Amino acid sequence: MSCVQTIQDYGLRALGVGERLLPRADITLCEQFTLIGSGLIWNVYFGALALLSGFFLATGLALAKNSRYRLLRKPAEWFIFIFRGSPLFIQFFLAYETFVLLPRSGIEINLLFTEITAETRWLTRAWAGALIVLFLNTAAYSAEIFYGALRSVPKGDVEAAEAYGMTGRVKFRRVVWPTMLRLAWPAYTNEAIFLFHATTLVFFSGFPAWQQRGDALYYANYFADKTFNPFIPYPIVAGYFIALTLCIILVFGAINRRLNRHLHPAARPRLRIRPQIIR
Repeated sequence: MSCVQTIQDYGLRALGVGERLLPRADITLCEQFTLIGSGLIWNVYFGALALLSGFFLATGLALAKNSRYRLLRKPAEWFIFIFRGSPLFIQFFLAYETFVLLPRSGIEINLLFTEITAETRWLTRAWAGALIVLFLNTAAYSAEIFYGALRSVPKGDVEAAEAYGMTGRVKFRRVVWPTMLRLAWPAYTNEAIFLFHATTLVFFSGFPAWQQRGDALYYANYFADKTFNPFIPYPIVAGYFIALTLCIILVFGAINRRLNRHLHPAARPRLRIRPQIIR
């Protein structure tokens, strides 16, 4: 089988398109590159959606934690503390076991004028259940980053906005929020990189790979077991994630330049990427 035919057969296998059976004998290098790259689609899916949705929740949590109202501040503080204080691996396990305990027929919700059934079966699938865990986890870490940046907004900028006549939402939208993002963006870039790396835990933490539709590390582990040689599939995974990390740095670097476009080029902060080994 040629490499082109292999790509056609296995290029989208992680999504259920193409050959259903995995290669079991005479595994070629092309098959490993293709299937691991196919599984990377899931890593990008988890990382991109969790990061995008978690950004908005993180902003709300940072504002709540910075609020002078205890009813807003305390729940935000506890949410951030719990998800930052417990390992992500354990969060996956607890979430999966909780979702399994839900009624398979769904949960009946009485809305007084009508009654609806909320489906729960899809929560045990990785595409939904694991995504929820990643969403909550990155929201907690990002919220702490945004909170620190929010506390670092220069008082002079706020006072200048108030002197100009800005109040409430206008002041937040035009001055506080852009400054917060500008200060938080380098650290938030590191969080984005680590989040994409953390997606490799999904199929090793309780959420099963349905019909062997796993992520990049899932297929790398499969090939390592079949060939008894871990020095080929795992470096392939590392290479894919290095390329993915470079893409994230380029995208976030462009956004960072956009956020700091009003500053002199010499005064613009540069992104300093510091990979997190242990969270």
